[in-house]
Amino acid sequence: MTRLSRDEKKALIIRAAAGVFAEKGFVKTLMAEVAAAAGIGKGTVYEYFRSKDDLFFAVYESVIQESSGTADAALARAGRKDAAGKLLALNKAIAAWIAAHKHLYTLSLEFWAASISASPVMRRRFEQSVRDIYATFRQNVTGILQEGVVAGTFKKNINAGAVASAILGSWDGLGLQAWFDPAFDLEKTAEAYIRVLIRGLQDGEQ
Repeated sequence: MTRLSRDEKKALIIRAAAGVFAEKGFVKTLMAEVAAAAGIGKGTVYEYFRSKDDLFFAVYESVIQESSGTADAALARAGRKDAAGKLLALNKAIAAWIAAHKHLYTLSLEFWAASISASPVMRRRFEQSVRDIYATFRQNVTGILQEGVVAGTFKKNINAGAVASAILGSWDGLGLQAWFDPAFDLEKTAEAYIRVLIRGLQDGEQ
């Protein structure tokens, strides 16, 4: 059997923890359960993470890094497309990522709850990180919209920051609906929404 490197074992623990946290929630999850899911001893988990708080935050960071990587890859593939094309590509990639990770959506609820009800230290970590990730996504989408304004693809007097915030809100809201309703077609709905929005951004002067 191949011996895992330290980084590989850490990633294994984080993946296992994500599944357990999603199923049982932060409060009810035991480190021993994470160890069992990862197929390692409980003591090994503590070699990598000092506490359940630290492990939970590592899971959060892993999820955020993956979603951010998805966004970056989508924009890289969009390449020389105009702003509308980039917005469509980004929206499609994010919607697909959310749909593929719907089974872990309870983690999002746990992350939001942690920013309110966790220990003061953990709450501050989550609050700052959540602000940062939303700011990054908002900045990226705002940049696309402003690019469209400069190129004449979108109206000159749109509030790019406000529109970007609404787009981020749509991703959160659609993900929540898909989690509650298995029949809800998140990807189809997200594409329909963004196409209507783009038409509104393109139609004449306000």
